[in-house]
Amino acid sequence: MFTVYGCQYDIAWEDREANFGKVRSLLENAAPEIPNGSLIVLPEMFATGFSMNVAAIAEPDALPSVEFMKRIAAERESAVIGGVVTHSEIRPGWGRNELRAFSPEGDPLARYQKIRTFRYTREFDHFERGWDVVTFEWGGMKICPLICYDLRFPELFRRGVSEGGAEVFVVIASWPAVRVEHWLALLRARAIENLAYVIGINRAGEDPNHAYPGRSVVFDPHGDMVADAGEREGILEARIDPAVVRDWRAEFPALLDLMS
Repeated sequence: MFTVYGCQYDIAWEDREANFGKVRSLLENAAPEIPNGSLIVLPEMFATGFSMNVAAIAEPDALPSVEFMKRIAAERESAVIGGVVTHSEIRPGWGRNELRAFSPEGDPLARYQKIRTFRYTREFDHFERGWDVVTFEWGGMKICPLICYDLRFPELFRRGVSEGGAEVFVVIASWPAVRVEHWLALLRARAIENLAYVIGINRAGEDPNHAYPGRSVVFDPHGDMVADAGEREGILEARIDPAVVRDWRAEFPALLDLMS
């Protein structure tokens, strides 16, 4: 069991230090007493915004964003997940839209590269796509992290369940306001069909290309919304209980029919 804290804010465009300050301010003002062992989640490309300017935003091995995440994890004695941009190792000039997760001790818990890069905004033309779904354990539960456009592809979530035993999905995003109803409907559907918690952490505000609705939410395995951060900057907070997942999967064992 653990408490999740999702940081929802207006990401300053291509300005790491400003965004590091925003995250610190949110945590200090909205969630000063985070229990040890919590899970803190930052949005997709949390330090720069959803930019295609790879030369300006990509970081060698995700530094300094990774070091910032590790400091927050140590200070709060909690795990931290956030979206970073690194250089492609196989395509010069291209980037990798990644997610990293760290323990309070600074140990890596997960490294995930976005599998479905967004063709509609030409992310597909700037960022190398990943291939592997990953899971990690936190709070006695199996967690599968994914990124934004991945949400539209239910097979990735099925892989998280069948390959990694996922009980919780975390989707970090820069999901635009024009499709906010898709965001909510798809998060709910992924929770229902996988009998899992689904945590969606989105940004708020605007960048040079889009407006963003916030609406970071948590759906439980029944598809019930148990937390909603609304539209403005703030912190989403929700308790994640393994019994809710395991009791429902025992009572309604639909996942046993995946391979039949």
